[in-house]
Amino acid sequence: MKRFNKLFLTVILSSAFFVSCSSDNDDTTPEPRGNYEGGLFIANEGQFLKSNGNVSYLSDDLKIENNIFSLLNPEKTKNDIIQCIGFNGNFAYLIVNNTNKIEVVNRYTFKSVATVTTDIKTPRYIAFANGKGYVTNWGDGNDSKDDYVGILDLTTNTITSKISVVEGPEKIIENGGKLYVTHKGGYNFGNSLTVINAATNSVVTNFEVGDMPAGLVKDNGSLYILCEGYPYYAEKQTAGKLVKVSLSTNTITSTLSFDGITHPGYLDIENDKLYYTIDSNIYSLATSATTLPTAPIFKATEVTSLYGLAVKNSKIYVADKVNNVDNGDIYIYSLTGKLTNEFSVGVNPNGFYFNN
Repeated sequence: MKRFNKLFLTVILSSAFFVSCSSDNDDTTPEPRGNYEGGLFIANEGQFLKSNGNVSYLSDDLKIENNIFSLLNPEKTKNDIIQCIGFNGNFAYLIVNNTNKIEVVNRYTFKSVATVTTDIKTPRYIAFANGKGYVTNWGDGNDSKDDYVGILDLTTNTITSKISVVEGPEKIIENGGKLYVTHKGGYNFGNSLTVINAATNSVVTNFEVGDMPAGLVKDNGSLYILCEGYPYYAEKQTAGKLVKVSLSTNTITSTLSFDGITHPGYLDIENDKLYYTIDSNIYSLATSATTLPTAPIFKATEVTSLYGLAVKNSKIYVADKVNNVDNGDIYIYSLTGKLTNEFSVGVNPNGFYFNN
């Protein structure tokens, strides 16, 4: 009997040990979903009519990979002007302007899923709302009244309908079931903002905000729109503006005007601070500010031709297109302007897209 009890106890203890080890092994880190989880993508638009647009990837441990779209999808046609990248679920959407298409890829493997070409005409930017994608399109350059926002079915990857808008729809952002579209002007010069109801796919309102609205971000119930102003080659050159719009009332709540004929460039936001550029100078101001800063936080002296800006986790990312022909560069700075990293990427890098 004692021998039986001893044997029984040994079996029980062995089982407990096995279960304990199995439980420890179950508590493991999930397998990565692909080689491109985390990090950020850089859209390299390429040269106009050269079909050399591509995508670079910078990992969290600061390793750069260039030309990942063409390397992973050699069967796909070339990309003439990659305008931007949008994310939804497990997918990334590459808006290819001059080739008139959207390349859909898995955002973690960057392998092709679909190519959308029907009812895409000079696409610009994309946003997502109500389970659909919304793509701004300039349409035909000879027709100022054919501009539209295409509605993308995210299951079939087809454009199912269009929302007609005024000329030159550009940046688009979603908030609370509504879409906000700036009208930079497309082939002409624009100055307005359109609000679209994503539930009914209809235009709610369109109103003037400032000449050539380019930058568009949102924060705490407000939109911030950076207007470049009409350029020197327009009939009348105008200075830029920083416009604040209430998301609840669709009205302008403040306007900060730049001096003279100053043309600000790119815009981003982090921790209640706005960041924008004038030439190679980087400026910042609080969202509550009532005046524009008189001096930049720093000048990106390494940059030849600034072409993109992003701010993330207290780092400032700057894209330099260099000369429109050779490969461009990206630079990473601290918030005080200390250069921490630089990388060579593709031709005409124009934007940063964080994969998180």
